Amino acid sequence: MRFIHTADWHLGRILFGVHLTEDQAAVLDLLVDILKDSGAQMLLVSGDVYDRAVPPPEAVRLLDDFLGRVVAGLNIKVLMIAGNHDSPDRVGFASKILESRGLFMRGSVGNTSPAVLEDEHGPVDFFSIPYAEPPTVRDIMLDDSVKDHETAMQVLVKRNGVSATKNRRTVLSAHAFVAGGDESESERPLSVGGSAAVPHGVFDGYDYVALGHLHRPQTAGADHIRYSGSLFPYSFSEADQDKSVNLVEMDQNGLCRVTPVTLPGKRRLRIVRGLMDEVLCLPSSDDYIQVNLLDANPVLDALGRLRVVFPNLLHIERPHLAWDGSRENARADHRKTSHDDLFRSFYKDMTGDDIGPDMAGAYRKITERYLRERREALP
Repeated sequence: MRFIHTADWHLGRILFGVHLTEDQAAVLDLLVDILKDSGAQMLLVSGDVYDRAVPPPEAVRLLDDFLGRVVAGLNIKVLMIAGNHDSPDRVGFASKILESRGLFMRGSVGNTSPAVLEDEHGPVDFFSIPYAEPPTVRDIMLDDSVKDHETAMQVLVKRNGVSATKNRRTVLSAHAFVAGGDESESERPLSVGGSAAVPHGVFDGYDYVALGHLHRPQTAGADHIRYSGSLFPYSFSEADQDKSVNLVEMDQNGLCRVTPVTLPGKRRLRIVRGLMDEVLCLPSSDDYIQVNLLDANPVLDALGRLRVVFPNLLHIERPHLAWDGSRENARADHRKTSHDDLFRSFYKDMTGDDIGPDMAGAYRKITERYLRERREALP
């Protein structure tokens, strides 16, 4: 059995004001070629299909075109689940009708049926666990033991009925943060209070676990538990990464050989460092660029002058001009700081006191409710 594991497409993403639809279309063209040449029977998309709950029309058209070419054109099955950026109801729309064509859309954790494929050695069950907040899992499963992401995942895995003593080969596609994973700046936190992590041991019994959420390709506690990473770098913290998909070959015993297949993008994300005069002498490029200017003195019209060399310049940083104030977190990068820590820092700056446990808990509940509502309200 051969299948391709991908995740975190984030169709409709905007990076520093630039719509990435053209770049995402080019990457999906490459993915169609990979599917055509690999002999894969199934494509897994492990969540965050879109970048927001209500995707822009061009993102919907891009996905529609891709699925038509793969499912109808190549006769390859697709299992696609909702991530924390997606609307479960929109991803799961018309799922029962689409299954007859080989397109398995799993938006809600309430849909328990696996997609079943067969090869010369018998059936392979492809289970799915879309992203769901613990209160959602608690309500659907009617299980008051669900307190956090770990217990939610334990309940959902147990519901699938997969164990190490099974006689069928099994694959799981899930959207989750596995403890110890290497994060990037472009991922939206799954929870405010830091309780989003799940241990890799909850996935015992599956022959391969196809994870989504983290944008850097990596294993997650075991060689058969993997993040494929995103299709495109969505922050400059990912500028050094080679994006790829996982080609998985499963034998008759469920053992998997995983081969990363690189996806060279139409444009790269690059960070350029140097003095203004040095940077202006570099070769021109249409890559997406962040320039870290090392000049200590003011630079006139830096953006206009640099865009002569780099027309797709997205961001300029001036590390030598960082404010040297006395506050503890003045130099911290807010993009790498959790909601909790930002509020703690703000509260201390405003009051001079540390936040107490009662107020911290109240803030966490309000913020989690806001984030849940925001996912469905984004235009």
